[in-house]
Amino acid sequence: MLPAALSVITLMMMLMISETRGELINNVSAAEAFLATYNAEASQVSNRYAEASWTYNTNITEYNQEIMLKERLAADKFSQEAAWNASGYNLTVMDATMRRQFVKIMDIGTAAQTNETKLIHLGQIESEMETIYSTAKACLAPEKCLPLDPDLTRIFTTSRDYDQLIAAWKGWRDATGPKLKNLYTEFVTLSNEAVRNLGHADLGAYWRSRYDTPEFEADVQALFDQLRPLYEHLHAHARRRLKTIYGKDKFPSSGHIPAHLLGNMWAQQWSSLVDEFVPYKGKPSLDVTPEMVHQNYTAEKIFHTADNFFQSLGMIPMPEPFWNKSMLKKPTDGRDVVCHASAWDFSNGIDFRIKQCTDITQQHLETAHHEMGHIEYYLQYKDQPLVFQKGANPGFHEAVGDVIALSVQTPEHMKSIGLLHSVSNDTETDINFLMSMALQKIAFLPFGFLIDQWRWRVFSGDTKPEQYNEHWWNLRCRYQGVSAPVERSASDFDPGAKFHIPANTPYIRYFVSFVIQFQFHKALCDKSGYIGPLHRCDIYNSTEAGTALSEMLKLGSSKPWTDEMQNLTGQAKMDAQPLMDYFKPLLEYLRKENGNDYGWDPICPDLTPTSSGRNHGSKVSSPLTTLLISVYVFFVCVFKL
Repeated sequence: MLPAALSVITLMMMLMISETRGELINNVSAAEAFLATYNAEASQVSNRYAEASWTYNTNITEYNQEIMLKERLAADKFSQEAAWNASGYNLTVMDATMRRQFVKIMDIGTAAQTNETKLIHLGQIESEMETIYSTAKACLAPEKCLPLDPDLTRIFTTSRDYDQLIAAWKGWRDATGPKLKNLYTEFVTLSNEAVRNLGHADLGAYWRSRYDTPEFEADVQALFDQLRPLYEHLHAHARRRLKTIYGKDKFPSSGHIPAHLLGNMWAQQWSSLVDEFVPYKGKPSLDVTPEMVHQNYTAEKIFHTADNFFQSLGMIPMPEPFWNKSMLKKPTDGRDVVCHASAWDFSNGIDFRIKQCTDITQQHLETAHHEMGHIEYYLQYKDQPLVFQKGANPGFHEAVGDVIALSVQTPEHMKSIGLLHSVSNDTETDINFLMSMALQKIAFLPFGFLIDQWRWRVFSGDTKPEQYNEHWWNLRCRYQGVSAPVERSASDFDPGAKFHIPANTPYIRYFVSFVIQFQFHKALCDKSGYIGPLHRCDIYNSTEAGTALSEMLKLGSSKPWTDEMQNLTGQAKMDAQPLMDYFKPLLEYLRKENGNDYGWDPICPDLTPTSSGRNHGSKVSSPLTTLLISVYVFFVCVFKL
C-alpha cells in the first residue's frame, strides 16, 4: 500500500516514471548516499546562480544578464538530472522524512521543460521582463522622466495634486505594460508546457500545490469573505475622506475610489494617508518618519534597529557577511538596480543578504523588519537538508518579519526605542492607532487576494491575452472597490506595472501571510505572558516568545505546515479570527460612522468620455444591491442566460 503522505501528483509522477524506468531501487542506504551527494552538489549550484543573480540585480548590464542566464540554465539542468536520478528510487520503502526529500527533489517547476531551446528562451523572457520593469521611467513631461524608486513613490506618498498623480500613475503604466504584454503571453505558454511535464494542469495549479492543501482555493476564498466586511467599512471611510480632499466630482457614482488617490502606485496599502484618515485629529501623529529624519536615521541604523529586535528575543544576530555584502540603499554611481526589496540566501550557510533601496521612512523601517524576518528564517533552518531550506509554506516566510513588525509598530515599542515621546492609552488614540494599522493590513487584503486570482485564470486559459487588462480591472473593481482614473484598453497591460507579475513571484502568499501573522502574533503574545488588547502587545525582550518562534523556524519545510502551525498556535488551519479580534474596536467604530453608507457596484464605471451610463449617474450600491448584482452576474456567466 502507498503511504497516505504521497500526493496525487507524486503518484502520477511515479506511475509515469515506472513506465520508462522499469524496476525501482529499493536500497535505503543507496538512497541516503544519493541525498548526501545531492545536498553537497546542489548547494554549490544554487550558490553560483545566486551570486550571478545578485550581481545582475545590483548592476543591470547585458553582460551580467548573460552570466545570470548561463548559471540559471546550469541550475535548471542540474535540477532535471537530479529529479531523474531521484525518480529511480522506490519511495514506498522510505521513512516519511526521506520520502519528503525525494518528492521535493523531483518537484522542479519550470525547470521540467525538456526542450533546451525553450528552457533557455523562458529564462531570457523572465530576465527581459524584470529588466524592463526595473529600468522603466515614467515621463511626466518631455524632460521629466522618473524612476519608480524613490521619485514616483515619493510623489504618491506626498502629493495631493490630482492631475500630477494621474500623470505619475499613467506614466508608469505606459512605461511598463505595453512592453511586457507579448513577453508575458509567451512566458505563460512556455511555463505551462514545462509544469505539465510534472503532471500539473498549469502553472497556477503548480503554485497552489506548494500549499499541499486540496481545498486551498476554497480556504482562501472563505478567509477573504470573512474579512471583507472590515475592508468594506475601511473603504467607505477612505472614500468619504478623499472626497473632502479632491471633491465629489472626482469620484464615480458607482462607489469606486480612483486608484491613483490612495497614496500608493498600486493602491495596495494606504499608510501614507494616515494623517488624513485618522478619525481624531487632535491626537499626536503616529507617523514616526519626521522623528527618524530628525534623529538622523540612516539605512544602516534602520537595519541595526531591526537586528536588535530579533536579538532581544534571543534569536540569531545578523552575521558579518550580511553587513558587508548587503545593498541597503540605492547606489549613487548611476548603475541600474532592481530596487524592489528582497532577502537572499546563498545556500552555503554563511552568506545572507538584503537588497533594498531604503528611504528614511516608517514604512521602510517596517520593510526592514519584514526582510530581516526572511534572513532570520534562513539562519534558523540553515542546517536542514537543502530541499527543506524553505518556509513551511510560502506564506510562512512572508509572515515571520511581519509578525515582528506588529510589535515594532505599537506606540509602546516606538516609545521604547525613542521614536515617540509619549504614549496615550485613551480610546481615541487607540482608534487612531488601529486606523494606521488598518491602512497597512486591511487595505492590502483584496489586492493580495486578487493578483493570483487573475493569474490563475490566465494560466488556466480562462483569461485570453486580449482580455488581460479587462479582467484585471474587473477583479480590482469587484474586490478592491477601486477603478482606473483614466480609460484603459486591451492594448494596455496594467498587471505588468506591479513587480511580482514580470518577476514571476506568486502573490497569494502575501494574503496568506497577512492572515497567519495574526495567528502567530497571538500565540507569541500568549507565550510572552502578555495580558491585554492584542493590538497593544509588544513581544520585545521576550525570550519565551523568541524560543517558540525559533523552534518553528528551525524546521523549515521538513514537516507539513499544518503540523508547524499546530505546534505554535494550537490550530492546524489558517484562521482569520485573531485578525478580526485585533481590529474589533476599529470595526465597531467604523460601523457606527458609516451606517449604511458603504459598498460599491461590482462592475467598473464606464470611463469613455461620451458615456452617460448608469455608473456615472447611479446611486452608490447598498450591500444588498451589490449582492443581488453579483448573483445576477454569476448566473449570466455560468448558465449563459
